[in-house]
Amino acid sequence: MTYEEFARTRLAAFARYAVVLTGDTHSAQDLVQETMVRAQLQWKKVEAAESPERYVKRMMVNIYVDWRRGSWWKRILLHADPGAGLRVPGDVAEGAADRDLVWTALAGLPRQQRAALVLRYYEDLPDIEIADTLGCSVGTVRGYISRALATLRARMVPGLITGGTR
Repeated sequence: MTYEEFARTRLAAFARYAVVLTGDTHSAQDLVQETMVRAQLQWKKVEAAESPERYVKRMMVNIYVDWRRGSWWKRILLHADPGAGLRVPGDVAEGAADRDLVWTALAGLPRQQRAALVLRYYEDLPDIEIADTLGCSVGTVRGYISRALATLRARMVPGLITGGTR
């Protein structure tokens, strides 16, 4: 398979994967572009891999984690303030608001925790493969996932961790 054939058949899937990782379509497009440029430059290595798609996804995760380390990311990444809107019971827009709440909560996670969640729940990878992809131990992966889920629970159900009502 040539690089062009690979890119043509997998680009849409990589774009969806990048959106889940970054939580932002514009950042996802940048991530896919940078990943595909690197994949083309290293095509012989990618093509020789047991699973070229998995190899490129690992490249994408590594680039994403490295991106978030740089201070420039924080300087140019803009976030809209959703404000504190009121929900009407039974409102059809409630599902969209819930999705926005989940995306906002995911965006607030540290990069390793978010990557671990994406690899577990989007890619359905076992702990050992997640550890291999992130370059850490299985115990660290479990810690990332546990802390990420606890953070999401706390953000999604206010008062759950802080004690709530008495």
